[in-house]
Amino acid sequence: MSGQLGVDPGTGAVVEGGAAEQAEAALRNISAVLEAAGAGIGDVVKVSVYLRDIADLPAVNEVCARHFSSWKPARTTVGGLMLPKGALVEVDAIAMAP
Repeated sequence: MSGQLGVDPGTGAVVEGGAAEQAEAALRNISAVLEAAGAGIGDVVKVSVYLRDIADLPAVNEVCARHFSSWKPARTTVGGLMLPKGALVEVDAIAMAP
């Protein structure tokens, strides 16, 4: 799926807080898209994480560890980017439908 920012799906605004809060919202958005397609977070095989500041990686890693607790998909992380809407984090995913 295409990249998901840490936005509130009702307003489209980037959630308040830091990279961890935005990563949490982005992964919730990914979960919602997967569920709508008949899949789930456990079907994710590859994740790409884009960060404005690579120093946010430890906080984002903690969020990813909670969402991918039983299955660790392959992951790429890139830092030092300007993201849409002034976001700190963007996450995209590849999943295999059940």
